[in-house]
Amino acid sequence: MSARVSLGIDPEELTSCVACGLCLPHCPTFRVTGEEWASPRGRISAMRQVQDHGMAIDRAFLASMDSCVQCRGCEPACPSGVPFGSMMEATQASLASRRRIDWRRWGFRVLGHRWLLNLLSRALAMVQRLRLVPSKRLGLPKIPLIQDRLRASGDEVWLFTGCVMDAWQRSTHAAVKRVVESAGVGVDLPGAAAGCCGALSLHAGLENHARALAIRTMGALEGSAPILVDSAGCGAALKEYGKHLGTPEAVAFSERVVDVHEWLAVQADRLPSVGERRQDVTVAIHDPCHLRHVQRAHQSVADVLSRYATVVTLDDEGLCCGAGGAYAAMQPELAASIRDRKLEAINRSGADIVASANPGCTIHLANAGVDVRHPLEIVDEAINYDR
Repeated sequence: MSARVSLGIDPEELTSCVACGLCLPHCPTFRVTGEEWASPRGRISAMRQVQDHGMAIDRAFLASMDSCVQCRGCEPACPSGVPFGSMMEATQASLASRRRIDWRRWGFRVLGHRWLLNLLSRALAMVQRLRLVPSKRLGLPKIPLIQDRLRASGDEVWLFTGCVMDAWQRSTHAAVKRVVESAGVGVDLPGAAAGCCGALSLHAGLENHARALAIRTMGALEGSAPILVDSAGCGAALKEYGKHLGTPEAVAFSERVVDVHEWLAVQADRLPSVGERRQDVTVAIHDPCHLRHVQRAHQSVADVLSRYATVVTLDDEGLCCGAGGAYAAMQPELAASIRDRKLEAINRSGADIVASANPGCTIHLANAGVDVRHPLEIVDEAINYDR
């Protein structure tokens, strides 16, 4: 037997799983494969074999870990409160230190440099226009060549704009900003230092890089104003800075972070009323995993959106769509199989439009032909319908 390899997982966390299997119906990769190695229970068992019993880190182990979407749908389903997300992050960090070559290590570094990301995005947009890149096969949206600049309108709240979403979907930020301002609130915007929250780096196991990005972001969003976030994945990461950095400053920062729908639900009486003229639009809400399972704030989306459209609920119990940050690019076959189940639920709903509060989800679903928008783009359109 080989020498034991520590994956850096807390032993108490590792033994907290009793293998009851209640997580299985909530795991997207288990649902599409039916294989134990593709379930939370199976992955935790493999982690134990490596850390406690000296099993080698072989291809089967890597395939099991890398096939996880990290949606964390298993966590709210677990009666024992197994912190699967933190175990997976520790495992990926251990694996990242052992991989000799990993393009993510270099690719994710670009996200922390807004000027470079914007430059590369414009170049990619031009290549798309020349049809020299298979965008659909690579899961890419149509990237804008030119975007309007966002301008601050006050300092009552911050709007976190992030990296890829700002480079590829800034129009969504603009719509969100208009909705927040319609409640009579001035919006401030962070500088380039808050260019990336570090979520993708953390999921890939690049802990040091994620930590550096977190510290930069905290420095760019100083003060006491609430930090509104319109991307579910970014919001989950920002809310967990306290846990990941472990400092009083990080804890205080995370307490200021709120999903924009959470904030608007409290401010609902200040939002404009549009009567019945847009209620004929039927919208199915796809809950992003990190809004539903990590932030537990998905109900706020329906609370806000139902004021401006007829909202229907998908009947798939909030299962993942398969986007998973960079997952759709890394695991295209599994991501597509997971998405197929989501598409079936969307078709059953009979909705005209799908709303999802996460850029990865909107891109992944749009590539399958779905008319999908950010919830506040729909609200913005209703509010400004006559303008």
